[in-house]
Amino acid sequence: MPDFRPPLDIPLVLSGNFMEPRNNHFHSGLDIKTQGREGLAVRAVADGWVSRIKVSPWGYGKALYVDHGNGYTSVYGHLSQFEGDIATYTLDAQYKARSFDLDQYPDRGRLPVKRGELIALSGNSGGSGGPHLHFELRRNSDQAALDPESLGMQVPDHKAPTIRGVRLYPLNDSTRTAPYPGRAVGFATQGGDGRYGLRPGNTPAAYGPIGFALHTQDFYDGSSNECGVRRIRVWVDSVPLFSSHLDHVDWDRQRQCNAHMDYALFRENDMEYHRCYRLPGNDLKLYGDEPAQGRFTPVPGRTHRVRFEVSDPSGNTSTLTFDLKGATRAEAAAWSGPETPASSIPWDRSFTVEQPGFRFSLPERAVYEVVPLRYAKRPAGRGMLAPVHVLLDELTPLTRNCEVSVAVDSVPPGAADKLVLVRLDRKGGVSAEGGKYANGRVTASVRSFGGFSVKADTTAPTVLPVDLVYRMAGRSGFSVKVTDDLSGVDHWKAELDGQWILLDYDPKRALLTHTFD
Repeated sequence: MPDFRPPLDIPLVLSGNFMEPRNNHFHSGLDIKTQGREGLAVRAVADGWVSRIKVSPWGYGKALYVDHGNGYTSVYGHLSQFEGDIATYTLDAQYKARSFDLDQYPDRGRLPVKRGELIALSGNSGGSGGPHLHFELRRNSDQAALDPESLGMQVPDHKAPTIRGVRLYPLNDSTRTAPYPGRAVGFATQGGDGRYGLRPGNTPAAYGPIGFALHTQDFYDGSSNECGVRRIRVWVDSVPLFSSHLDHVDWDRQRQCNAHMDYALFRENDMEYHRCYRLPGNDLKLYGDEPAQGRFTPVPGRTHRVRFEVSDPSGNTSTLTFDLKGATRAEAAAWSGPETPASSIPWDRSFTVEQPGFRFSLPERAVYEVVPLRYAKRPAGRGMLAPVHVLLDELTPLTRNCEVSVAVDSVPPGAADKLVLVRLDRKGGVSAEGGKYANGRVTASVRSFGGFSVKADTTAPTVLPVDLVYRMAGRSGFSVKVTDDLSGVDHWKAELDGQWILLDYDPKRALLTHTFD
């Protein structure tokens, strides 16, 4: 096993762990707490060389990649600044490119580092929600992200995973479940210290094929943050039904995290329900070879014993056991089933939703399962140039980009090149999706369902000084606040005495900052 030292000098306490489910992806590393501060020393975990420098307002923000020559690369994200020769190299490259954004691959040997060498300071750059260090280990042969804990970077954890609930899902139109027929049904658990059962009086019943999902999370020593589990196994009547082993990140299938989870519950209620069966469009290579792949059909009139076993990266294990009743045909006949939709979106072929003034084209495998189609047309809202066409909502996940086209009845003079498609979410939030206007329609590529209309973005961004004064002598730099009412900030440039200067963009605080040399 490779010998890696911790990237920080303080004890490792996590706010997020490897393969923890996130929105549209599995977490690819460890989020290490930095005591609520920025500016902590970040050190190389082993000898190597800087193989990549990435700077962006989004994602990992300021990030370093160090190749260790042993088949692994370490990644350090959300940094506040680079140190030494790395900082000089980066600044020179930014001025040469006249760009804050940077993606450089220095030659081997150009920026060597030693184990324990100071390479950067921790921060909160990019898409970070607070000061911390994002740390990864990647396998060079295929760039798969691996769990640093499995490669010797142990984080204290003596707590078994928590199991909060289990759900049953009908897997065809004839399946019936109780006590809430025709829909997925959830049951809360009770217990602790690694042993769980359902609350008294809860005995699930089902007729026809079903799948399970488990709401489970893990906690590390010294931290109250909810983290992800490593392995889930399911047995029915002592026969293996399903298993998942969340041990590596496949970048090509990252978005299929939305198929592994109950996406709607995750987005709406922050509940981590891991599906213990495969949706048809789920190609993740994280599951065992059990023949049933999580699909189970109860025997009518029989009571089955269901057992879940959940493990965390440190091997701590929790179990959930309960009885499942197989309903008879007569019992199921008394339970109403789900409403049959007039139309559905297939998962395995392309499909187009066409309505007057609206078109939504889905490529093959854009959804993970057959989705009942729901469409509605609403009057245009304030500032909108077209009705709002509502196709499902953001709680139904899309795995691929889809083309949306909305007809515009009337275009304000001079605004044709400023029209943008906008998407409305369930709570009324509006986001710009871009697009082009041609032949009376605005067409754009989107990756979410919702309500769609068109607006004209005719207002320029606002720029306000934060600490600019007439005399700047003795100051380390300055900041300006930039905001936009619709499309957001896409490009920025500043000059001092006619010369381009670097502005560091932090979209979380809406600040552009220049630091004097």
